[in-house]
Amino acid sequence: MKKIFLSLMALAFIASPTFAQSYPEDEKAIIAVLDDFHDAAAKADKDRYLGHFTEEGAFLGTDEWERWPLKPDFTEYVDMRFKNGGWSYHSEKKVIAFSKAGSVAWFDETSISNRNGGRFRGSGVLEKIDGTWKIAQYVLSFLVYNEVGGEVGKIIAAEKEKQEKANKE
Repeated sequence: MKKIFLSLMALAFIASPTFAQSYPEDEKAIIAVLDDFHDAAAKADKDRYLGHFTEEGAFLGTDEWERWPLKPDFTEYVDMRFKNGGWSYHSEKKVIAFSKAGSVAWFDETSISNRNGGRFRGSGVLEKIDGTWKIAQYVLSFLVYNEVGGEVGKIIAAEKEKQEKANKE
């Protein structure tokens, strides 16, 4: 009876999707996807860059109106933007977490612009599709120190007022 019980426990352990996941390997794969995503942007390689997204993927930029569905909006923007060169960031730190089933992951990364030294946070969601990790959503945001947040808020409010006034004219 003890052998049967131990055999059933071993079988349940092996068959469990949670235990069967190889999170360290998936984490390495996700880091490679994000690194290649940034490398493609730096080299203005449109096909490689956009190829990292799911079909329904979206990019959320730093401006409040910037929610770009992959097709057609973000694809058209990247096509236009990459004609003059891409953009370049290097990541300092990545944190990745997984759903219990292991087919969805979310991340955040702290990045620095190679052009002007600006600090950003990229965050988002990846989905494992046919064994390949794809970006379902990427969110880029500026990092602002809490100590200057009030001043930044005032600058943003003034700019919004200026744009609203221009739109009325």
